[in-house]
Amino acid sequence: MTQNKPSSFKRWSRLLLRSKTGTVGFFIVFFVFLVAIFAPLLAPHDPAAINAANMLKPPFWMEGGSTANLLGTDNLGRDILSRIIYGSQISLLVGITSVVVAGIIGVTIGLIAGYYGGFIDNVLMRLVDSFLAIPTILFALVILSVFGPSVITLIFVLGATNWVNYARLVRGEVLTIKERDFVRAARSIGVKNNKIIIRHLLPNVISSFIVISTLSVATTIILEASLSFLGLGVQPPTVSWGSILSDGRDYLATSWWLATFPGLAITVTVLGIIFLGDWLRDVLDPRSIKK
Repeated sequence: MTQNKPSSFKRWSRLLLRSKTGTVGFFIVFFVFLVAIFAPLLAPHDPAAINAANMLKPPFWMEGGSTANLLGTDNLGRDILSRIIYGSQISLLVGITSVVVAGIIGVTIGLIAGYYGGFIDNVLMRLVDSFLAIPTILFALVILSVFGPSVITLIFVLGATNWVNYARLVRGEVLTIKERDFVRAARSIGVKNNKIIIRHLLPNVISSFIVISTLSVATTIILEASLSFLGLGVQPPTVSWGSILSDGRDYLATSWWLATFPGLAITVTVLGIIFLGDWLRDVLDPRSIKK
């Protein structure tokens, strides 16, 4: 038992290092997580501290810039670098938590619909079709306008709009898996349906869930930034990358750094997650595993 863990770790490390994009994606995501976790230690200033005498300072390499504010300051004199560092916490929190919420809902519905079929399947799939017919951004705007923008509401909205992808994927896989011999054998000896779903079906769809959820985190981060940019996402004094972009949209012509650096943070993070997700898709696909 003690020898399997190191060998498994070495195998995954070897598979990761074999993929250049996977390696780049892993280190980007790992770096962003470290920044988010150690934000209080890494941020040189309080992200919400207003300094009227230090407004719209350029990055340190430009004329008028200072090493005290490496990436410059915003229209209220707040340090851009510190706000980006703290913004990683909320962006990752919303992205990951909303995907977990969507995954729980979607995987559960997909398992039930695919396994039982018939009337239950028809009802649940029509529910999925109904959600697919509603534009995601429109649904999010309506809910946030009614209940008010907040981190909790944002997580709920993004989770409630993304679960349909998991439900359709899991249902399709369950329709195939439930006809295999090991599932039929479990039925024949009287194993209860809920145990078959949890012990036999769920483990066989979890790899696909991991892949699609990884890619969904990237999409959700962009969506959170879009809603925060419109003023319906994370509200001050809480900092997110989208809210930093929103603060800088009126200064694009004169103070480009206000929107450029948080935009780069979003772009690099999303690319890293996509690279890592592509690698996971290749590794977790049984047809692509080379022994």
